[in-house]
Amino acid sequence: MKSTELIKGFKDFTGKQAEKRAVIMEIVKSIFQRYGFQPAETPVIESEEFVKGDDIQLSDEAVSDIYKLKDKGNRKLALRYEFTFQLKRLMENKKLPYKRFQIGPCFRDEPVKGNRLRQFTTCDADIIGLSKDIPEKDEAEVLAVIKEILDSLKIEFVLYINNRKLLNEILDEFRVKEKDKENIIREIDKLDKLPAKEVRENLKKYNCDKIIDVFKKSETYFRKYKSYLEIEKLMRYCSYYGIKPIFLASLARGLSYYNGTVFEIKTKKIKETICGGGAYEFNKIQCFGFGVSIDRLQISTDMIINLDKILIVSLEQDKKAIEIAQKLRVQNKNVSIFYGKPSKALEYANAYGIKKVIFVGQKEIEKKKFIIKNMITGKERLVTLEKIKKI
Repeated sequence: MKSTELIKGFKDFTGKQAEKRAVIMEIVKSIFQRYGFQPAETPVIESEEFVKGDDIQLSDEAVSDIYKLKDKGNRKLALRYEFTFQLKRLMENKKLPYKRFQIGPCFRDEPVKGNRLRQFTTCDADIIGLSKDIPEKDEAEVLAVIKEILDSLKIEFVLYINNRKLLNEILDEFRVKEKDKENIIREIDKLDKLPAKEVRENLKKYNCDKIIDVFKKSETYFRKYKSYLEIEKLMRYCSYYGIKPIFLASLARGLSYYNGTVFEIKTKKIKETICGGGAYEFNKIQCFGFGVSIDRLQISTDMIINLDKILIVSLEQDKKAIEIAQKLRVQNKNVSIFYGKPSKALEYANAYGIKKVIFVGQKEIEKKKFIIKNMITGKERLVTLEKIKKI
């Protein structure tokens, strides 16, 4: 018999876990739509060349971890590692601003550790074509979307923001060579993950270890840089949405295509970043967006999912049982029908967390009253057909 064991970095989700994920996805989707974002679907498989993107992206860790494959035509293909690069195609001929959201699986062939899997369900929202006078207006709205998602899931969080332009200003002040900028930025970005001593040591090979002292300074120090004005504007528009970001001068994010505001969201529940994103440019159009993993939302939320499930037990009265089930389903109730012994029906209800069991037998039909058993308290009560519709 062939092994059914999962490949490392991949998971099955069933039962309560799957229900929780489905509810989270519905919450996220409804919030995206409330803010005017339009749904999109894209292929899981693309050409390897398209997935890799421009030369500047080839050194990005996420790009280097793509899953590569070939089809029968020997074409070089790859699994998508994120949704953002596919926007290059989706944005063509769209009236701007184009606000897009997408929920689905992405893949990265990377080491499995902590809460990092090789397949993960991600939720992305992006605005393509930011306001040209004050792009921070749109950026703040995207951050408001994230705040509403996390608040809805009762996740306490901290939002950190920075600007890639500010980092570049600092690098220019230290006369960093253009070819070394991305590598140095990646090292600086590790300051919230590694000891400063280790990051300083890594920067020595670029003769730039003294730059680390800049990031120990208070926020007021950075007001001398021109690009800090953009951070102040974003802070102001965030305040209109009740958002209080924290400025973190060393924050850079991993992907090299970011060219302005960048942000990350942390929570005490997990050590990894729960959500991140920023500003970037595609086809000479300025964009802003983020990705959040359903997997990490699921781990981070304490929200208890209690679906109100009903089990109709047919005691050799299938027609009536189906009739009652259909009347309840019209009201968007979660209803299953069980054909068999009452004892087996109760076992089934317990196994799948069904709270209410309705017995439909000849006596019940004649009396026009049906037994409803509460599986939590164990109590039973007689209810008329009309009242069943309201349970």
